[in-house]
Amino acid sequence: MNEFLPSEVSSPAQGTLTAVEVSPGDRVAAGQVLLRLESMKMEIPLAAPRDARVRSVLVAVGDTVHEGDSLLVLEALPTGEAAPVLAAAAVAPHPGLATLQARRQLLADAARPEAVSRRHALGRRTARENVADLLDAGSFTEYGAFAVAAQRSRRPLDELQRQTPADGLIAGTGTVDGRPVAVLAYDYTVLAGTQGVFNHRKADRLLAIAERERLPLVLFAEGGGGRPGDVDWQGVAGLDCATFGRFAALSGVVPTIGIAAGYCFAGNAALLGCCDVVVATEGSSLGLGGPAMIEGGGLGRVAPQDVGPVDVLAAAGAVDCVVADESAAVALARTLLGLLAGARRPGPAGGDAQTLRSLMPAQRNAAYEVRTVLETVFDAGSLVELRPAFGRPVLTALARLDGRPVAVAASQVRHGAGALDAPACDSLARLMQLADAHGLPLLSFVDTPGFMVGPASEATGMLRHAARLFVTAAALRVPVASVVLRRGYGLGAMALTAGHFHAPVATAAWPSGEFGAMGLEGSVRLGFRRELEAAPEHAREALFQRLLAEAVARGEALNMASHLEIDDVIDPAETRDWLLRVLRSADGRPLPPRRAFVDPC
Repeated sequence: MNEFLPSEVSSPAQGTLTAVEVSPGDRVAAGQVLLRLESMKMEIPLAAPRDARVRSVLVAVGDTVHEGDSLLVLEALPTGEAAPVLAAAAVAPHPGLATLQARRQLLADAARPEAVSRRHALGRRTARENVADLLDAGSFTEYGAFAVAAQRSRRPLDELQRQTPADGLIAGTGTVDGRPVAVLAYDYTVLAGTQGVFNHRKADRLLAIAERERLPLVLFAEGGGGRPGDVDWQGVAGLDCATFGRFAALSGVVPTIGIAAGYCFAGNAALLGCCDVVVATEGSSLGLGGPAMIEGGGLGRVAPQDVGPVDVLAAAGAVDCVVADESAAVALARTLLGLLAGARRPGPAGGDAQTLRSLMPAQRNAAYEVRTVLETVFDAGSLVELRPAFGRPVLTALARLDGRPVAVAASQVRHGAGALDAPACDSLARLMQLADAHGLPLLSFVDTPGFMVGPASEATGMLRHAARLFVTAAALRVPVASVVLRRGYGLGAMALTAGHFHAPVATAAWPSGEFGAMGLEGSVRLGFRRELEAAPEHAREALFQRLLAEAVARGEALNMASHLEIDDVIDPAETRDWLLRVLRSADGRPLPPRRAFVDPC
């Protein structure tokens, strides 16, 4: 027998007795409910703390009691008496669980086989398939999954649940290679990917989280803009919608990557254009206005595939990377997240450094392929070129140098001899801003005659585009390192080295480097015009060649270094190691606060 003194069962809270389930003399088992108390609309069962017998009951149903009041008295069971055996209570799942499971099933692609089949027949993936491919398995936390289109006043709720799951926007957080990210994926199978009342609210919620938690964001943009069929809201035009401003506010705060596949118009396109890097699949069409808006504006009928073909927009600089399909786009997005988020992954050089010694032609004006330099210097397979069809005199890219993410700019002499035209200036300025926003060192490889000149160039507003480079470079916080491969002429070379040759942490040249305030041929013809005009015609060319040879000798790399206008002349085979040493010397400096500036164009 358990020996204990008679003990009281006290009230744990103020409330009213709703049930007294025992009487004096009753035997009770540990855990058996003795009384039930209602307090603040909550029923509290009071159970026996041990096997016992009820000596007395001090309250009745309906009594109001206070915390600590005695309710009944228990005493030990007499010798030989056993407590009753409590039957195991069958506890059924809460009825709401079945409702939840049924609703979750409606969110899955399997709930809409016809829509999924149409998608797959086009060689396309669903929004949920893309999100699953992007994120690490099991890492996705979805927000707002049970939203439906704001059309309950015109369509049955069960129909909306079946046909407008998640209100056409998959939103949530997860990880990519273990790093937290946020994702927004517009679902073209739901009302053509249009933006509804609730999916705007959902987007706003996720954008606020991304900003607060500093989460990189991936956007799958496909579909149109505002959804005119949503009627369950008070308003007129919805132009107080904050989604676009909130999305734009992430620029420079966290990396943002946009993926467009298929048709991407109006609101979807507006969000896409705010991204740091825009990836589009072949065959896509993008535009700030789709066919309906074009026709509504009296501009005629245009097929959706003709609004903004991806190859046209890539050449215009609106798209950074064009890939074959959504699978390739997601794979590239994962790579870009690793580059822009600054994750280090050490890797081997892309090629044999010794080959760089023979890359540069001995002929001063012979073309060569600068990609060979980059693919040799940087980690194998790490180079991701941005906007390759736009601003082609300057190749802009992201890459890794011994695992460290960096931004890369390189003159392309096969395009306009590497002269910086307006698109090239814009491409380079944007790379500078991207690098500065995400803390990526900027490495430049220079071979340029300078800025493009002439009436046709000036007609593009070249004055402002060139100024954009100097204004942007003046606000750079990240370390810059520059290698002059061959020609370093004039303002264009200065722009490629963040404003001047001493702006980088270090500026070096290959032995093939040659320098001048302008192209050497032009400087001789301009600077020695009087002498050339005075020379006999038969001797004029010989005089020009002699003066040019003197200018070449004066501007060659070692002489430039001897006057301390550059920091070093390096063996081409040492380029990777030299860059690594330079960046290590700059690693100890924390980045100062970003400085605002007025973009000249």
